[in-house]
Amino acid sequence: MTDLYPDLHNWLSQQPHGLRTFRTFQQKLEILSKDDPEQRGVCRLLSGLVGNYVETFDEEPLPVAVADRAYGRLLDLVASLDLKGNPDRRLADINRIASCDLLN
Repeated sequence: MTDLYPDLHNWLSQQPHGLRTFRTFQQKLEILSKDDPEQRGVCRLLSGLVGNYVETFDEEPLPVAVADRAYGRLLDLVASLDLKGNPDRRLADINRIASCDLLN
């Protein structure tokens, strides 16, 4: 794993795969965005990605296979980010987040 918020990745890796985890993840991103303003764009994109997923299943049954797959994709995505990388790497990370879909 690279340097992107190791605490966030460690926290996420120990959580259940339900919607509550995704909502709490969004809250953590908001805090991180305030603590590290240079990373607000990445935090906003990640939060939007998670928000779309949560909205899809809000008050609907969440199939276990879907939850497991979405959780794995998010965990892999967070692990792959390197916010201390050069501008090209950071742009690639932003584009990867923007093109990610937790459902497909």
